[in-house]
Amino acid sequence: MRKSKAETADTRRKIVEVAARRFRADGIQATGLADLMADAGLSHGGFYRHFESKDQLVSEACEAGLNAIIHKLDTIAEASAADDAFKAIIDAYVSSAHRDQRAEGCPLAGMGSELARADEQTRAVAARGFDGLVDVLAKRSKRRHRSAAKSEAVVALSAMIGALTMARVIEDPEASAAILQTVREHLTAM
Repeated sequence: MRKSKAETADTRRKIVEVAARRFRADGIQATGLADLMADAGLSHGGFYRHFESKDQLVSEACEAGLNAIIHKLDTIAEASAADDAFKAIIDAYVSSAHRDQRAEGCPLAGMGSELARADEQTRAVAARGFDGLVDVLAKRSKRRHRSAAKSEAVVALSAMIGALTMARVIEDPEASAAILQTVREHLTAM
């Protein structure tokens, strides 16, 4: 029996959601399609009914993950007082909770080195996501000029991604926490 277009779209969306979590948690290369499809409750053979390639899925999963983190940080900023929004974003991103929840975290920190070697379409998605995150920060900057706010946001986001990545690399819990704390302090002093 054939699925309706709505059911097919729901299945595709489910695969993308599962892939977004798995790629962030385990990495792109370490995530096999058979395991990913099993996590989605589907057979491996059904993958190619929805996607032309794993690269296409990586691109869509990266976009979904970036949209989710942009929305989350924007919501955090909106819920904060205007003077505290920039700090609230930094505190949420550069946190032990974000470090420990890889599957729900930022794709740039979770898959960054793999994204740098991804296909052109995926790199373009990652670049747009970076720009979106920069915009979320720049809108909350205390800098008066747009160019200064954007510059500050680029520096802050780059440090945030690097801090989160290194905090995940470092196995010593105290050293990992110290990285997060140090970067939070420096960024909130901007």
